[in-house]
Amino acid sequence: MTKENKIKVGISIGDLNGIGPEIILKTFEDPRSLELCTPVLFASSRIMNFFKKHFSSKIHFHEINSVSQIKPGKVNVLNVWKEPVNIQFGQEDKKIGEYAIKSLEAAVASLKENTTDILVTAPINKSNIQSDKFNFPGHTDYLNQELEGNSLMFMVSEDLRVGLLTDHVPVKDVANHITEDLIQNKIATVSKSLKEDFAIPKPKIAVLAINPHAGDNGVIGNEDDTVLKPTLKKLRHDGNLVYGPYSADSFFGSSSYQNFDAIIASYHDQGLIPFKTITFGTGVNFTAGLNKVRTSPDHGTAYEIAGKGIADESSFKRAVFTGIEIFRRRTEYAHYSKNPLKKMSR
Repeated sequence: MTKENKIKVGISIGDLNGIGPEIILKTFEDPRSLELCTPVLFASSRIMNFFKKHFSSKIHFHEINSVSQIKPGKVNVLNVWKEPVNIQFGQEDKKIGEYAIKSLEAAVASLKENTTDILVTAPINKSNIQSDKFNFPGHTDYLNQELEGNSLMFMVSEDLRVGLLTDHVPVKDVANHITEDLIQNKIATVSKSLKEDFAIPKPKIAVLAINPHAGDNGVIGNEDDTVLKPTLKKLRHDGNLVYGPYSADSFFGSSSYQNFDAIIASYHDQGLIPFKTITFGTGVNFTAGLNKVRTSPDHGTAYEIAGKGIADESSFKRAVFTGIEIFRRRTEYAHYSKNPLKKMSR
């Protein structure tokens, strides 16, 4: 791959008082990372040089003021702002939240204009980003508005993939959100992603129950019997390899997840607690279902260790590599779907 053809990875800086800048520096100060992609950090050269000095990083930046100046084989820093920013590691700060959104909006604009190929987002603080102009519970909902398709939070690692029927929804509201249409749409999104993004032609999917013990025949709720089971039965009748609902309490401990290409959990913690327990540090948050590829690490801002130089960049690095892999597979899938005879001649 030539320098000019390398995948351009747009990176939103996240919460500047958290560990995002540190794990970005650690990921790209290894020159081997530049053999795979051309990173573009949406922030400011002033602030990135501050972090470089603070963490004694040997990274070399290429400062730019426009996406037209992106230089292949360099760690590009695009100046989204130029004024100084007061950094107080580990502190929640509304002003810092504003810079996180400035970075995100610029990175998404570049993605939509195809001047970058994929987006990797550093962690944000969901509280300090809220404003009259930005009223979203997180990245996924914002991207769902800005990009084409229907977003789905898809936590992925080498051996485990977990999607969600509902994501940032209060537990008391989960059952009311889960409808036949929602189940069908989410399963269709996961199935399509497994085929196009992970090269799995006939995906096998497990679905976890809404209630403990799948409701125990209505003793602990009837949503599994009245909504989930009949919808899954209908999907199987249509030829989908979709199974469940499985009782969530024993599903992961018994290693049943290893028999499936993906698992769909009914709500956030039902899926993310076992995922992070099994994969922490190697997991990636991938936003499936959209026309563009976005990934992020499987952790938050980690204020308690911010600025100390001890943050582990493994998940962020994996997010970059996973985004690149998905972009390549998706591109290849689209190419061979249009030219099926070429696949046969490979």
